Amino acid sequence: MNGLQAGDKLAILTSGGDAPGMNAAVRDAVAVALPLGLQVLGVRNGYQGLLDDKIEPLGRRDVEGWIRRGGSVLGTARCLRFHEAEIRAQAAAHLRARGVTGLVVIGGNGSLAGAHAMASELGADGEPLRVIGVPASIDNDIACTSLSIGVDTALNTIVEACDRILDTASAHSRTFIVEVMGRACGYLGMTAAVAAGADGVLFPEAKLDEAALVERVAAIIDHAYAPEVGRRRVLIVKSEGVAMASGELKAAVDVRLAEMGIPVETRVTVLGHVVRGGSPSATDRLIAGRLAHAAVRGLTLGLSDVMVGWHVLRMPGLPEGRLFDTDPYVSFWPLDDVLRETARIADGTSPLTQWRVRLLREAAPYLSC
Repeated sequence: MNGLQAGDKLAILTSGGDAPGMNAAVRDAVAVALPLGLQVLGVRNGYQGLLDDKIEPLGRRDVEGWIRRGGSVLGTARCLRFHEAEIRAQAAAHLRARGVTGLVVIGGNGSLAGAHAMASELGADGEPLRVIGVPASIDNDIACTSLSIGVDTALNTIVEACDRILDTASAHSRTFIVEVMGRACGYLGMTAAVAAGADGVLFPEAKLDEAALVERVAAIIDHAYAPEVGRRRVLIVKSEGVAMASGELKAAVDVRLAEMGIPVETRVTVLGHVVRGGSPSATDRLIAGRLAHAAVRGLTLGLSDVMVGWHVLRMPGLPEGRLFDTDPYVSFWPLDDVLRETARIADGTSPLTQWRVRLLREAAPYLSC
């Protein structure tokens, strides 16, 4: 397959849940593409925008200041109909009508699945559309990349919130259960618990039933407030993917603490979508720029149906990718492999998931998990 050349048109869209650094990726993709003679178009509202033909030119002046903006300026929307072949054909027709031969998709698992499907459609030159995905998800649940765009900012937001919560928890000798986002992946919860100095962490990969969750939390509290420990507060980070709702967990723990004769107040804080927002950190801005650079360059090299990954951990049982000659921290991975391994991360069978849990328990033995 021939690569994009000067005069060719490249479209960029952001899709799925927003992540800090998405705008930086769009901005840097434009900054790399224009000097190569490529014309850049932005798609409004993700795949839904493709269907609605909301496609417009993007120049350097249009993306000025985007590097520091959170959310997605282009907009993002979930489009459940996009898995239907006739719907994708309609989207591809809009791209062809605009003369587009290349597409960069910035988003998470569902967005990358859409990118994989679009790589089978035809571009304006009659050849298959060249498509490259850029991983952006605060959950860090995408395979073949050690970090996705948005993860670092989300972690900093969680740790800052936990630091503030610990101040009030210490003042009142209270226990706080802090729920963080992450869907079926416990990465945010596990990593934030270590960074925030939490007493315990609950994550879906542990596969604890409700009774075990209650006993785990009660045991953490009992240990922390024991006279020989003398703790004035307890912080437990809980991933949203844990089967038991946080309110139900608190109620059951309160009953168990009463049975144990432990007079401790518990509180629940659900950080929710506050974790998604805010200006991207320096790390997210830099990662976004280098992944966007590789995505555009990859299209000029004739690559398609791949995702760019950041500083990928190599271990047995994981897919193999192709290194980017210009940047040894970036590599290209077939989207089919990315999607397959991402499903294994979600169900806990990936070697990466098992390594994360093992490392957490070995490197942070003081943290009840």
